[in-house]
Amino acid sequence: MSHTIRYQKKLLTRVRRIKGQTEALEKALEKGSECASILQQIAAIRGATNGLMMEVLEGHIQEHLNLDDISREQRQSETDLLIGILRSYLK
Repeated sequence: MSHTIRYQKKLLTRVRRIKGQTEALEKALEKGSECASILQQIAAIRGATNGLMMEVLEGHIQEHLNLDDISREQRQSETDLLIGILRSYLK
């Protein structure tokens, strides 16, 4: 069973929290809130997104790279894929 399915409820809770934070940011922008509170909301969303990324990343590493029964080529392919994803995330 995939780690994203196994921990689906936990991951969806994080996504819904991010959605709520994003909606709050949208409302704050619409009503012309102070820029400090806007920046604080953006920082909170970024932190929540980073937490979600870490949760899925950890599961991915455990499930796809930390196995004894995969070939060296498969491990290298998974590693290359993961590096590409991290590079795009960290841009």
